[in-house]
Amino acid sequence: MAQAQAQTALPHPPLEGAQLVIGTIAVSLAVFMNVLDTSIANVSIPSISGDLGVSADQGTWVITSFAVANAISVPLTGWLTDRIGQVRLFMASIILFVISSWLCGLAPTLPFLLAARVLQGAVAGPMIPLSQTLLLASYPRAKAPMALSMWSMTTLIAPVAGPILGGWISDNISWPWIFYVNIPVGIAAALATWVIFRHRDSVKKRAPIDGVGLGLLVVWVGALQIMLDKGKDLDWFASTTIIVLGVVAAIALAFFIIWELTAEHPVVDLSLFKQRNFTGGTIALAVGYGLYFGNLVLLPLWLQTNIGYTATDAGLMLAPVGLFAIMLSPLTGKILPRTDPRFIATASFLIFALCFWMRSRYTTGVDEYALILPTLIQGIGMAGFFIPLVSITLSGLPGNRIPAASGLSNFVRIMCGGIGTSVFQTAWDHRTIMHHAQLSEQASVYNPVFNHSIQQMNSVGLNQAEAYGLFNNMVTQQAAQLGVNDLFYVSAGIFVALIALIWITKPERSSGGDAGAAAAAAH
Repeated sequence: MAQAQAQTALPHPPLEGAQLVIGTIAVSLAVFMNVLDTSIANVSIPSISGDLGVSADQGTWVITSFAVANAISVPLTGWLTDRIGQVRLFMASIILFVISSWLCGLAPTLPFLLAARVLQGAVAGPMIPLSQTLLLASYPRAKAPMALSMWSMTTLIAPVAGPILGGWISDNISWPWIFYVNIPVGIAAALATWVIFRHRDSVKKRAPIDGVGLGLLVVWVGALQIMLDKGKDLDWFASTTIIVLGVVAAIALAFFIIWELTAEHPVVDLSLFKQRNFTGGTIALAVGYGLYFGNLVLLPLWLQTNIGYTATDAGLMLAPVGLFAIMLSPLTGKILPRTDPRFIATASFLIFALCFWMRSRYTTGVDEYALILPTLIQGIGMAGFFIPLVSITLSGLPGNRIPAASGLSNFVRIMCGGIGTSVFQTAWDHRTIMHHAQLSEQASVYNPVFNHSIQQMNSVGLNQAEAYGLFNNMVTQQAAQLGVNDLFYVSAGIFVALIALIWITKPERSSGGDAGAAAAAAH
């Protein structure tokens, strides 16, 4: 009966005028608040740990707890939407996010804070996929790419703004305010969402609860996320804990895939991967985002540990990335209906490859101009990153599958972001160690260049031990520089290779463009 109602329900007409503007701002504010919270706490861990009387290692669970809960809840969006309705679910996510943010700020102990962060991450999961669904259903078919451009700006800028805002708040106010800032933003977003969207909810369907699938999802995602977050600290597979987590994640994932593909009412609709556009678009978007996010973590870390920048200055070096992204995203939204989105995505990936190649040429004497130029150029690539790939991913899907598809696509993207972060930090350590060993081989009494360098150090007053110590410091710095250059260079190559994935898709053409087709479906 519910299915019949869902199929015969009339689509909601597009929003117009002030309602469209307010609705877009409300949804974008909610997304910005959500994405900001994935990175704003990163630079505040020392302040949080010191205030709560725990070690910095224990303090990192503030990040891990949010990431695990968020990763588990994102792919449940489609199932929850069927049972609750997309507007009610979106409203509930915003309100509970505000409440959990308030609890995080009030936390007197670490266990209390972790519990609040788990709640915050869990309720944040459906927010991003549903924001795409609501925006696409609110715009006329021909203007759907513009809706995606508004959405993409908040998703791309928030991860950059998070560390800068978090560092400033921790330095000048106090760490609870990194959570309290969500309260006025969330209240404004919730009120505006209710006013604009309350009569535009989707039809509910009472599908049975897939308890086995849900349990397997919690186990494999939780194990994998904890393994990724703690792997570097525990020396990866030299640790029994990491081995156990890896085995549990692999076994639970295998059972999860088999179960979900055969279940009558799966909690995650894996059959979406039978769609060529969904598979190609999702993988290209997820791997590209993993590279982007991994480098987003690596770049400030390198600036602080190798070049001597402060945390705030390193964050400010990344800020220009948003300049062209904000300016050009609306332009991308305008031209997308008149062109093949694969051309825009290809150009974006080539620009990303160019930026990372430019960074692979860095030296320890890099100046601010050389740092800022690729960051500015990267903003051009970001303007064409999310919009065409999301439109490709959702192209050709019926309206009742849009929330599930958006949730699953965003889940894969978020997981790849976490994998990218872990892989890049570990790979940098390994490449640094390798380069250090190679460079140290030059420290031989049979090497005239090395002997000459030591003699020069002796001539300015350094004894033999001090000269060797200074040489080792120089080798360490240079090895770290070569290591980070390797990762930038590999990132450039992977972005070029990913273009092949873009071109295995065949977006459906329509008068409103590919994103317009998705929007029509979402209606």
